[in-house]
Amino acid sequence: MKRIVTLTMNPAIDKSSSVGNVAADRKLYCTVPRFEPGGGGINVCRAIKKLDGESLALYPSGGPTGQMLQLLLDQEGLTHYPVPVKGWSRENLIVLEESTGQQYRFGMPGPELSDGEWQQCLDELLKIKPTPAYIVTSGSLPPGVPADFYARIARIGKEINAKVIVDASGEALKLALQEGVYLIKPNVREFRELLGGKIKEESQIKSAAKRIVESGQAEVVVISLGAAGAIVASEETVEHIVPPTVPIISKVGAGDSMVAGIVLSLALGRPLKEAVRFGIAAGTAAVMTPGTELCRKEDTERLYKEISAGI
Repeated sequence: MKRIVTLTMNPAIDKSSSVGNVAADRKLYCTVPRFEPGGGGINVCRAIKKLDGESLALYPSGGPTGQMLQLLLDQEGLTHYPVPVKGWSRENLIVLEESTGQQYRFGMPGPELSDGEWQQCLDELLKIKPTPAYIVTSGSLPPGVPADFYARIARIGKEINAKVIVDASGEALKLALQEGVYLIKPNVREFRELLGGKIKEESQIKSAAKRIVESGQAEVVVISLGAAGAIVASEETVEHIVPPTVPIISKVGAGDSMVAGIVLSLALGRPLKEAVRFGIAAGTAAVMTPGTELCRKEDTERLYKEISAGI
């Protein structure tokens, strides 16, 4: 298996709980909270582990919350490398309203990183041995980190001959594409925003994704469509892959699980077509689990067989 490294610039502790009803100006008594490590690349690493793969998580960590984050990663048996920073690592809050089944997700901004701190993360990425074959950089950028940060990672990827996968949005994604990456995985809303909100029809989405590939900005474009699956564009094909219908319990981490399934499959030497289908299966499996549990291997493998059988 080829080496996978994830870089998460805004990791978090995800605190999830539930309450009967959400109401303003009242003290709400929640159930005992569950604490899990979170943030885009961290969740990709966690999902890879659940799928019996291995990866290294690189991330900034600071304060008591950073120490707790490291402990949670240790408890899950993940290989990880924290880069010390002064600010406290963030906490996110996920609350399920039991009466309606609606989920409320409160994301915090994260600590402001100094120029030296975010540069140290790039320096440590360059030092990793053996050199990774795949670099996954995913999630939001905390205050202080420049918008071209993912583009800088793309340049590092070219320098060390690693394929860079970006799961981000907005200006950070746009600048990464200008530099050129291996694969991007925006959701459909993020993809529309990337193109100025001008596309609506599926045919327009497919055409726009193909243009990105043909321009050399990304070799592969995977656009997640939620329950409708994903549109994938590469040099060889543009297609819409639809997964089986499953009960939706929590959408948290579905996109990260999809990325995990794709990159793990690629690292194992599977063809791109199979890797994307396995990723869609992992993303679909993730919505079947509560809170931020991510995908389960048995669900992912079953759904992958169903998707493949439908080819």
